[in-house]
Amino acid sequence: MKALAEAAIDAALGAGASYADARAVSLRRQYVVTKNGQVDDLSDAESEGIGVRVLVDGAWGFAGEGRLDEAAARDAALRATAFARAAPGRHGTSLAPVEPQTGEYRTPMERDPFAVPLSEKIDLCLRAEEGMRQSDVKVTVAMVRAQRDHKVLVSSEGTAVEQELSECGGGIDAYASAEGVSQIRSYPSQHSGVSGQGGWEFVEALGLDRAAPRVGEQAVALLHADECPSGRKTIVLSPEQVVMQVHESVGHPTELDRVYGTEAAYAGTSFLSPEDLGSLRYGSERMNVTSDATTPNGLGTFGFDDEGVPAQREAIVEEGVLRGFLTSRETAAQLGAGTGGCMRADGWSRMPLVRMTNLHLEPGEGSFEDLLADVDDGLYLETNKSWSIDDKRLNFQFGTQIAWEIKQGKLGRMLRDATYTGVTPVFWGKLDAVAGPEEWRLFGLTNCGKGQPGQEAHVSHGAAPARFRDVEVGVSA
Repeated sequence: MKALAEAAIDAALGAGASYADARAVSLRRQYVVTKNGQVDDLSDAESEGIGVRVLVDGAWGFAGEGRLDEAAARDAALRATAFARAAPGRHGTSLAPVEPQTGEYRTPMERDPFAVPLSEKIDLCLRAEEGMRQSDVKVTVAMVRAQRDHKVLVSSEGTAVEQELSECGGGIDAYASAEGVSQIRSYPSQHSGVSGQGGWEFVEALGLDRAAPRVGEQAVALLHADECPSGRKTIVLSPEQVVMQVHESVGHPTELDRVYGTEAAYAGTSFLSPEDLGSLRYGSERMNVTSDATTPNGLGTFGFDDEGVPAQREAIVEEGVLRGFLTSRETAAQLGAGTGGCMRADGWSRMPLVRMTNLHLEPGEGSFEDLLADVDDGLYLETNKSWSIDDKRLNFQFGTQIAWEIKQGKLGRMLRDATYTGVTPVFWGKLDAVAGPEEWRLFGLTNCGKGQPGQEAHVSHGAAPARFRDVEVGVSA
């Protein structure tokens, strides 16, 4: 694949490009889904191709070709160059400098997920489904997945890197209904479960079949639980819900292409401005958020991003103050700070975009019980169910599958249909405690949408349980 990428670079430079990069990609994705004791979906698809990105007179051009041969590589390069030359207006694109990179990166693993027999995967899903069955559980679903992304990136600046990123994951859902009430309970997350880079040992560690009885029992219990009350409360969020909060209200608004407005037509912009760097009060002093493309098992982990920038760890928020953005080489040059490192595409046919890598809320200290102990009257909310946030990532509402009252530092009665609302910097300003490293968990999401045409990024976030004071909960009449 390296020779094909080099041929594309030669063709692009020969056609007048001042810069070019080419990604030759081979991608395989596999899904196994069972529903109500039957195989509901079994897919195993592969694609391959090459994507070429060029600069001509400061304008970008991109083209892809769904074949891995020299003719396809050269054709994609020539079309990308023609598209750039046809771009209207005047352009002055510049890129932050980066040393040319060479090398390889492969996901560490113990057991190749694609070497695991389909029969073993189906059996795991069916065992998990059986464990969830209760009298009022009407639908059970179990899913496992695997993906391998093999790619070679070559640039006109001398970068030539090869990577093989392997991931897998799974999840279960129990849908219960009775007397006009319907509820869902999921593990380890509602939205396609949880995935991570690594081998099949990652799926085995999730323990889908072991968690299944609790999931089914809680789905039924929710049918008879009281609705979440409305008012202002101290809330404690589970790590999985903190992850969704970080993703939507910190990750997306700190993508620098949103800040500059180039995502406005599709996915919205950001409430932040470039001048906020180093000064904006994002949250309380307990808030520390880090972007880290080196996190073990992270879906945003790599050796090099899709511009050839090496994986790095950097602060986004330190003690509540905005310290960094998620950047590309172009947006970093525009800002005059950073080197890029957050550019990824979801396949050969798409141009790289600024995407989250692994974005974490750093742990504080103490246990989950310590967070509860300092709450006289509050709520504990667990497992994301829904989210809504405006185009600037400022005003939001989240719902969770399940909640419990906190009374005098202890968990009390179960509640259903829990929601909370807030305004991003005001909400994070109410953060007054984060549990310690022993409570920190990593969650991988596979459905982060962005771009036009749309792309789905795979990203991971780590968090421990976190406590927020004086938050609006429930839906007021």
